Amino acid sequence: MLPARERRRTGIERGFMRLIATAGIVAIAVALGAILVGQDVAGWIVGLVVGLTSVVLAALLWSSRQL
Repeated sequence: MLPARERRRTGIERGFMRLIATAGIVAIAVALGAILVGQDVAGWIVGLVVGLTSVVLAALLWSSRQL
């Protein structure tokens, strides 16, 4: 995802990177929800899709050793 670095990131830098990436996950989920609602998809399906997408992306983010 990110190129290898010669030095380790500081705790503040890692936290900030994860915060920005988490905000990106929320933005993706909101956009996906808006698209599904615009297509008149049932509310429970929208909730299910948005929830699962958020969980999967967050799991990928927080398991990453690069951040």
